[in-house]
Amino acid sequence: MHDLVIRDVRIVDGTGAPARNGDLAVDAGVISLAGGKAGAGRREIDGSGLMAAPGWVDIHTHYDGQVFWDPYVTPSSWQGSTTVIMGNCGVGFAPVRPGQEQYLIELMEAVEDIPGPTLAAGIKFGWESFAQYLDALSQIRRAIDIGTHMPHCALRAYTMGERGVHNEEAGAGDIAAMRELAREALAAGALGVSTSRTSLHRTKSKEYVPGTHASHEEVAGLVRAMGDAGHGVFEIVSDMSGPDADLNWLVELSLQTGCVISLAARLPNPDSPVTAAQVMQAIREGRKRGARVVAQVGARAVGILMSLQASLHPFSTHRQFKALVGHLPHAEKVARMRDPQVRALILADQPAVRDFDTRRLVTSFNKFFAMGDRPNYEPTRDLSIAERARKMGVTPQELAYDTLLQRDGTEVIYMANGYRNNLDPTLRLLRAEDVTVLSLSDGGAHCGTVCDATMPTFMLTHWARDRQGERLPLEFAVKRQTSDTARVYGLYDRGVLAPGMKADINLIDLDRLRLLAPEMVFDLPAGGRRFIQRCEGYKYTIVSGEIVYQDGHPTGALPGKVIRGPQGQAA
Repeated sequence: MHDLVIRDVRIVDGTGAPARNGDLAVDAGVISLAGGKAGAGRREIDGSGLMAAPGWVDIHTHYDGQVFWDPYVTPSSWQGSTTVIMGNCGVGFAPVRPGQEQYLIELMEAVEDIPGPTLAAGIKFGWESFAQYLDALSQIRRAIDIGTHMPHCALRAYTMGERGVHNEEAGAGDIAAMRELAREALAAGALGVSTSRTSLHRTKSKEYVPGTHASHEEVAGLVRAMGDAGHGVFEIVSDMSGPDADLNWLVELSLQTGCVISLAARLPNPDSPVTAAQVMQAIREGRKRGARVVAQVGARAVGILMSLQASLHPFSTHRQFKALVGHLPHAEKVARMRDPQVRALILADQPAVRDFDTRRLVTSFNKFFAMGDRPNYEPTRDLSIAERARKMGVTPQELAYDTLLQRDGTEVIYMANGYRNNLDPTLRLLRAEDVTVLSLSDGGAHCGTVCDATMPTFMLTHWARDRQGERLPLEFAVKRQTSDTARVYGLYDRGVLAPGMKADINLIDLDRLRLLAPEMVFDLPAGGRRFIQRCEGYKYTIVSGEIVYQDGHPTGALPGKVIRGPQGQAA
């Protein structure tokens, strides 16, 4: 008798093969049958009308702090993610010398917009080495599996002290020490090493984060540590400017070590001499030679959520806004903003910010869209605040002001950064499975401005079902976020519904699947805030054969593990 049988379900197995109907059987946390007719099960689920897919494998998150206080790793687990990988972008919490803990907290706060008081209250430090950190993570029960990179920022601060923090050049001894520590971390179970080489990532004092301008020799030392260990992904976010504009150095490192290099290229970037098309071409040429380089791409445009409770909105930098209502509790703020005199004073003011990027963000009304309760991540230009205001005969500022006050002051304005009226460029990147990997959800990060951990659900609702125009086949959309993402990290035990594979399964009512509106909640330690986004349509989420969610509600089962190194074997 099987432990669990799912009867007569539409199986989308994660390989890209056509969907088929049949039964799924699970025994001892492993799939024992995928198709055909199963024998009796101790528990049986009627899968008729449902789709079965592997649990989503999200490879770019920042749950490094949240995994210490949230056993459900939300909102990712709400969206069907059963494996998440953190420690991206060079930031994280190990290794750490006694006394450096607050520095790493402030670094995470500055780079990933996770409240510092929340991290300080929620993380109980008690480790120094990366191996001890993994042991600490393993002592906490949670619903889904987690894996992590070793972060270069923490490694550099640990190895070089203040010299590393302030981006002094690493000497041969420093590089050798970092290489050895990285090798030890990989041996203990790190899935790779991550680094940041973008000017966007700054400390609270506006310095570049450690390793931003590290020499190619220093980076090579980290990648070669993975060659020493025999596994690992080098995750790098780069402006693609200066010495990084030539991708050949990454191609050569991959060829020399056999390691995967996962590149988050910040493009378009006015300081970079290369284009996205040139990056894709360089990766393709490298792959012909055997290099294992992939480009990280998101499922939608980089978006910023603006509301009166968020970090940013069109009036957040106005002096009059700050003076008149900025200090008030939310309900009082909304009530006072409805006063015509207050409204007039705020609208007559201007953004008081010198930083070009911030000023652009709060004044790009042609890229502002009201989200409502049916989020639209591919809006047409006529739906922008600017175009709607023009048709209404009001200023964009007036319409934005009134929009923010809707739904008791919780309405969200979506600022689609880099968006050009449709997601066709994103579609082309998603289809380029030979050189790209689905990534960049940033789950757990940018608490006051972003909630992109919902990308897995968006892949099904938008790209496979609802989009007007070209779509992705359902089987392809599933493959992109299961077997494709798992294999980048050598996780060959998951991502496919087949006998012998880990029983991480989503059972989805695809017709009912939808994303709800983003909302701000204050459920983090020390009263910290974050945007969350719920969804409907996930009937069951199963991890290692145990049902962790049923109809969107947690069951109390906590079978999640800390992933230590590659899993399973490549076919």
